[in-house]
Amino acid sequence: MTIDPLARFGAVPQFSLTSTVMTDGGPLLAAQYGADAGGADVSPQLSWSGFPADTQSFALTVFDPDAPTGSGFWHWAVADIPVSVTELAAGAGNPGGALPAGSLTLPNEYRLTSFVGAGPPPGTGTHRYQFIVHAVDVATLDLDPQSTPGVLGFNLHFHTLARAVLEATGVAGGASAA
Repeated sequence: MTIDPLARFGAVPQFSLTSTVMTDGGPLLAAQYGADAGGADVSPQLSWSGFPADTQSFALTVFDPDAPTGSGFWHWAVADIPVSVTELAAGAGNPGGALPAGSLTLPNEYRLTSFVGAGPPPGTGTHRYQFIVHAVDVATLDLDPQSTPGVLGFNLHFHTLARAVLEATGVAGGASAA
């Protein structure tokens, strides 16, 4: 069972998050690496189940806590995913991708409102990419569209009923080895 990387903010129940292209603890595929790292910046397929019955929406965050920044690196952050949605197709987070109506994608570290793939710099070891779906107790978090993923995280602290975690790994040059 995956350890919840956000447990320090208060324990909540966990539910299931799976992918057809990633396994928990396994390596990212080449497509999930950034274009600058030899990949294609394609957001992975994700599906989730087992969340609390009183869930009103979902949020999705993708974070690399091992980035050499002192504050990690946000690759993707989506709020207000309708509760009726329990799967995102591969590429849903790409520019022009098919995110559900009403979803709000926040700017990532590159200030893009799309998924940006892995790109660990040489010499920084293995990085963890934490794909986390949060079951939220409100239909919308009413965030400013220019909010940062950190602001989303702050709001999720007060509105998360449960979360599901899938953690994949990546290394410098990993797109060519994937």
